[in-house]
Amino acid sequence: MSRRGRAVAAALLAATAVLGVVGAPGAVAAVPEDGGTGKQARAWLPQPTGPYPVGTTTLHLTDPGREYRWKPGQPRELMISFWYPTARPATGADRARYMEPAAAEHFGSAGSVGRMNNGFEPGRTDWAGIRTHARTDAPALPGGKRPVVFYSAGLGDPRTWGTGLVEDLASRGYVVVTIDHTYEASEVAFPNGDLATSVFPDLLGQADLDVADVLRTSLRTRVDDTRFVLDELGGLRHDPRLPAGLAASLDLDRIGMAGHSAGGFTAVQAMHDDPRIAAAVNLDGQLHFPGPDGHTGVVLPTVAQDGLDRPFLLMGTRNEDSGDYHHQPGWDALWQHSTGWHADVTLNDSRHGSYTDAQSLLPQLARQGAITPEQLGRDVGDGRPDRAVLATRSYVASFFDRWLRGHDDHLLDGPSPRFPEMEYAR
Repeated sequence: MSRRGRAVAAALLAATAVLGVVGAPGAVAAVPEDGGTGKQARAWLPQPTGPYPVGTTTLHLTDPGREYRWKPGQPRELMISFWYPTARPATGADRARYMEPAAAEHFGSAGSVGRMNNGFEPGRTDWAGIRTHARTDAPALPGGKRPVVFYSAGLGDPRTWGTGLVEDLASRGYVVVTIDHTYEASEVAFPNGDLATSVFPDLLGQADLDVADVLRTSLRTRVDDTRFVLDELGGLRHDPRLPAGLAASLDLDRIGMAGHSAGGFTAVQAMHDDPRIAAAVNLDGQLHFPGPDGHTGVVLPTVAQDGLDRPFLLMGTRNEDSGDYHHQPGWDALWQHSTGWHADVTLNDSRHGSYTDAQSLLPQLARQGAITPEQLGRDVGDGRPDRAVLATRSYVASFFDRWLRGHDDHLLDGPSPRFPEMEYAR
């Protein structure tokens, strides 16, 4: 890459730390694909804490009336996953894969956005060997309709990068729908064997790249993806591709959304744009775009300018550009302009990746040499991983229980002695 190309890449990646891309090409020194050891690192997701076993299934959707800006002439195709309560827990080979094999191979490679975001050594982790706690295509647990929560990952992250939180919500009785934002996510595996990889590495090489334009386009695409999937859910009642009972369990009158980084931005912007979304959680997603020249000033999205009249929860980290609403222009504007219930908590000893699967997986990889201690600290900070995971799950579940189920455990009323690592903003 030319000197000018490197400067543009640095500018884009600095800006996209707002939305999800937090590393930079070449941030980790190249090593042999096996790290020189001949053995790949292994990792496991934490167990869900709810009373129900979890099932999962995937669905391929096509929006024939919409194209992706950087892939003209192709209808917009998405992969989504459902996570839901079922009757029998998964064991052994019944446990669903964390990533499809082709996606896992690309995610762990030197050129992937996944590696840019998280800084793990290329080829050193057995991503294909990671299993979830869910049973593939299991029948949905009988018992009536259940609230639906959408989940959107950070810019460049695949939909799988929030599986720990998603499984936990499903084990508590929610149906969770995760969305891969095709050509933004590091990679998306389709049923026909195609692998759609992120456009961001190519965009980084463009000398005339308009960073703000890229980010606005990405956010608009994500919101449109979310609203399209919402539209599709209403027509799934007799879809033979879904496991027994799943379509009937979807309560489309109780819909929430959560997301990390760009996904958190997406969650609150989608709620602003679509009245079907009743409540949203923003996990460390800043709410502004770079100024007109890409370097100075900020531009606020409509959700920050207008505010929200429905409940939302902001969850910040100790990342350089994060913190509570007092330290973020977009969050502050949203806070001041909103009439709906809202709260803001910040996880101490954390970093931007602390609300994702990075918090549980990367410390395991670091102990096996697949990520450096320095990069681990940049990704998730130095807090206890188990406490960060528990706090994230507890606050997100408390919020949705309160606003989608009417069950209030009062965790969000103010500072809690149960979670001294969480600071409550006034």
